[in-house]
Amino acid sequence: MKGRLGEIKEQLARREHRLTPQREAIVRLFLERPDEHLSADEVFTHIRARLPEIGLSTVYRTLELLAELGILQKLDFGAGRSQYELSLPDAGHLHHHLICLRCGKIREFQPDGLEELEEAVARETGFEILDHSLRFYGLCEDCRDER
Repeated sequence: MKGRLGEIKEQLARREHRLTPQREAIVRLFLERPDEHLSADEVFTHIRARLPEIGLSTVYRTLELLAELGILQKLDFGAGRSQYELSLPDAGHLHHHLICLRCGKIREFQPDGLEELEEAVARETGFEILDHSLRFYGLCEDCRDER
């Protein structure tokens, strides 16, 4: 985590931003929870325990800045609020998401098998595809079992 935090500090500095205590606390939260998708309210709740003086508007501004800089990825799963996750540029393709329409749980999955389709689309259209994202909406195991 320490090495990644240093990389993020350098990334901020290159864009003329400092790693303030508030920004560091938010970055650390995502480094500690790399597989979670957190809303601004959830980030605020977690960070407030560490930094009681932090305001919700600071959390929103920081999340937007970190997303703009590519440190976080801002996601909209259609629930009326954005969620954020750590952006790992060295991970290759972004992972994909399974979204439960009943409880809102989000699960990630890696295997996609879309490389051949990507190549065919690129050949056919001349479009240079840099990445893709796939989302499936349905019911998670728990919600399906409740039904």
